[in-house]
Amino acid sequence: MTSTTAPALYLGIDTGGTYTDAVLWSETTGVAAKAKALTTRHDLAVGIGGAVDAVLEKAGTDPKSIKLVSMSTTLATNALVEGQGGRVALVMIGFAPADLTRDGLEKALGGDPLVVCEGGHDVHGNPRTLDLTALEAGLPTLSATVSGFAICAYFATRNPAHELLARDLIRERTGLPVTASHELSSKLGGPRRALTTLLNARLISMIDRLVAATEGFLEQRGIAAPLMVVRGDGALVSAGFARQRPIETILSGPAASLVGARHMTGLDNAVVSDIGGTTTDVAVLDKGRPRLDPEGATVGGFRTMVEAVAMRTFGLGGDSEVRLEEGALTPKILLGPRRLVPLALAGQAHGEAVTKHLERQLRAPNPGRMDGRFALRTGVPERLAAGLTGPEQKLYDGIGTVPLPLDTLLTSTAQMATLNRLVSRGLVHVCGFTPSDAAHTLGRQANWDAFSARLGAELFARRRDGRGQPIAETPEALSERVLVAVTRLSAEVILETAFAEDGLDGAATVAHALVQRAVDGREGIARFTVALDRPVIGLGASAPLHYADLPALVGNGCIVPEDTDVANALGAVVGQVRVSAEALVSQPKEGLFRLSAGDILRDFTDENAAVSTAEEKVRELASERAKIAGTDMAEVAVSRDIRISTIEGQRMFIEARIVAVATGRPRIAA
Repeated sequence: MTSTTAPALYLGIDTGGTYTDAVLWSETTGVAAKAKALTTRHDLAVGIGGAVDAVLEKAGTDPKSIKLVSMSTTLATNALVEGQGGRVALVMIGFAPADLTRDGLEKALGGDPLVVCEGGHDVHGNPRTLDLTALEAGLPTLSATVSGFAICAYFATRNPAHELLARDLIRERTGLPVTASHELSSKLGGPRRALTTLLNARLISMIDRLVAATEGFLEQRGIAAPLMVVRGDGALVSAGFARQRPIETILSGPAASLVGARHMTGLDNAVVSDIGGTTTDVAVLDKGRPRLDPEGATVGGFRTMVEAVAMRTFGLGGDSEVRLEEGALTPKILLGPRRLVPLALAGQAHGEAVTKHLERQLRAPNPGRMDGRFALRTGVPERLAAGLTGPEQKLYDGIGTVPLPLDTLLTSTAQMATLNRLVSRGLVHVCGFTPSDAAHTLGRQANWDAFSARLGAELFARRRDGRGQPIAETPEALSERVLVAVTRLSAEVILETAFAEDGLDGAATVAHALVQRAVDGREGIARFTVALDRPVIGLGASAPLHYADLPALVGNGCIVPEDTDVANALGAVVGQVRVSAEALVSQPKEGLFRLSAGDILRDFTDENAAVSTAEEKVRELASERAKIAGTDMAEVAVSRDIRISTIEGQRMFIEARIVAVATGRPRIAA
């Protein structure tokens, strides 16, 4: 009698803006089962539980047989695209006022508090005089009005001492989360490092809630497996690692989708386009690997210092806001970048509370500017609503968990700006007409309530063009225009990414009249065509719908894999842990070699000793980070970049940069 051991099962989860996906996978049999549930932002555990319970039921699997759980998420990406996140205080140490205007830092800060202190270091790590008086004075007020702190000190990558002192002071006095810039990046460029740190601090509460919700659910189901999270470069890290550095999970979902796309298709060269509810994420697979962005990920218009896939994220998805071009005789359909709760989804969840107002608005003789629009709370904890202005608080108090029509909620035009600020804080959702509603109206999607979707389409079709005529004769005609616009814009963002990868200005090139003519297929005496050199891999649950007519627009094929609807969740479990550590050896003065690595700062009188110690330290740091990140079997590779010059035949040391990269499969449950 022979006994067989069941293959180890891995559970992949992807928490997107609209859906949470789950997939069970094993190294021997592949995908065992997959399932979806709506993402529930007020309590993420509900959506996670719905997807995981469904996939376990489909597979008939004992939860205790799961040996690893890995999760990707678009929550951080979506938050930055939509301008959401907690209210945080930025502490700048040693910077001049002009530095705030660089790299989009002032725009990113918005109305959040700023504290400026004297201090910082020079390029060699030598300290200036530190004065934290302004920070100490502001902490009593700030502790009650922000959800966390971001600290950036001048040349903290060369000496983090002043950031550490400020961090310890804030933690001691407030107990709130604190992010220090040297923990996130070793690159120079203070304002961009400050920007990255600010965004990280804003995302902490969001990712913390996601991880806590997932861990709580796994414990309830008796799943005693390690929990991993996909980072923006496609690597896996432990949940604890991700909680401290949530900025590294921007582009987590898209990065996982690239790993999943490669795994499902086996293609080494392709353009991968992943259309979700909120965004379309486009990247290039080259020789079997995703291209990384050497300058750092750009999300929501902000260039960060986060190493991530060279992914371009566009506010285009199934739940994008459908708008009309202003002031045109024949207005175009515009989409995004803001995500709305589709009317079909709101109607399914709230029934007559939505449909009775849509029907009321349809009975009016003329269309209204706020027709088909509702507001409801997102259900986030009340502490995240700290720091609201008087008008914001008054409007917020009037909004509940049942959608309220904007034409009765808002009493003045000024309140629309107030509502938009509540939306940007992640406190309120706006419901309205989206491509998902158009698909429901045409019977091409059947997830939610088609009746509410059709009412919304009918209201939108009544809007007037520049001649005062309705923009569409029927709800179906309007919906068809919307879906055509999704496919057309999808082609444009794919081509924009391709042009950018070729070193061109992607947006400007796509907008050029000749490219537009080629995409439209307009004939003339002079004919123009545009074509990709590789196929498109279309990912996302709605990819079969929106990408069916894509090949004619991009001049190459489009492959939509069988498991495209769970590509992110699948990519989450087939990846591996990858972390790095970096050390710098500089020469502040002739004969003195200064090693800087993490919190370590040491001086040497011998170059070889300094470089050798640097290599030893980065190996240790990389191995230590790999264990924290979730692997016990890391392989460490070290590279050296030693810069020298020759003056009058003499070798002159400038600096040495030593990088250690640790990789390995995540540890699994026994």
